[in-house]
Amino acid sequence: MILIYDTAIYIGRFEPVHNGHIALLQHALAHASNVIVVMGSAWQARSPKNPFTWQEREAMLRSALPEADRARLQVLPVRDHYNEAKWIEAVRQGVAQRVPARAHIGLVGHFKDATSGYLNGFPGWTLMPLERQGRIDATAIRDAYFGASAETVAAALQPLADQMPASTLDFLLGFAQQATTAPLYGALQEEWRMLRGYRQAWANAPYPPVFVTVDAVLRCQNHILLIRRAHAPGKGQRAVPGGFIEQRETLWQSCLRELAEETHCQLPETTLRAAWQQTAVFDHPDRSQRGRTITHAHYFDLGDAPFPSVQADDDAAQVQWVAIDQLAALEAEFFEDHFHMLDHFLGLTQNTPTATAPS
Repeated sequence: MILIYDTAIYIGRFEPVHNGHIALLQHALAHASNVIVVMGSAWQARSPKNPFTWQEREAMLRSALPEADRARLQVLPVRDHYNEAKWIEAVRQGVAQRVPARAHIGLVGHFKDATSGYLNGFPGWTLMPLERQGRIDATAIRDAYFGASAETVAAALQPLADQMPASTLDFLLGFAQQATTAPLYGALQEEWRMLRGYRQAWANAPYPPVFVTVDAVLRCQNHILLIRRAHAPGKGQRAVPGGFIEQRETLWQSCLRELAEETHCQLPETTLRAAWQQTAVFDHPDRSQRGRTITHAHYFDLGDAPFPSVQADDDAAQVQWVAIDQLAALEAEFFEDHFHMLDHFLGLTQNTPTATAPS
């Protein structure tokens, strides 16, 4: 074995681990003394696209490797920032904390589609290209997995069994059938079916639709008003109040309407105009699994005024004022990019180490 690099970097989400991932990982291990796997979508709430925690995915990866190779593998969890420049900097900082200053670094990967453009974002790291391995990707496994049931999942995955390590197959079957995780599997199935139907409803549109939404980030006494979503997608997850604009509304009007409908917050418009601080657009192409969705988040600060009366309604199962200093610890409970929306306005991750989960 000829080791060319001190460290090889392999970036992925591994939702779940399949043979293509393992081939790239073995390519990295064959050419570097050590390998750092950058585990994307860390601390993201479970969803049909991101069903497994980064710890579960790390265990899948390690189980598929010989013991000697496991000792040369480090896993660096990195959150989804929904901002490529910020994400690249987080990856660089995390790697810099784990390798010597002048280490010869290789970056393993292949350009499968537009989502692989991030490989160009690391000048100074030598690309270690490898052609696509295997005939499937993780999406095909997830579709078979969530399109089945706990009783039929083994049969549904059997045609794909030769495309994933045995340890991955064992994990998937156990996750669907064990008492502690079977309810999670059922909830993810429900969401997968909802999202599939949602996309099918728009399948015959002449162009892929672009949805426009609004969100209300309402601050009062250093607390933020949050809801728990009542329906899929994201049922039970935390979010800021918001929703789709209506045909005859401005963004401002839609924001106020959604705030009132979901929380019964009946503040006068004049009060909200005085409290408005800024509006930010969140338009990352992958921010929503429903399709391309661009939201306009309106940030209000009521200062030290009394908490407005609120009550859950419409699409909200619960409404709650949450202290800002508690939000970082709740990161894995947030719907889609809503934690990062709050991070934009409040700087929640400024002092959080790149590779360490909020405590």
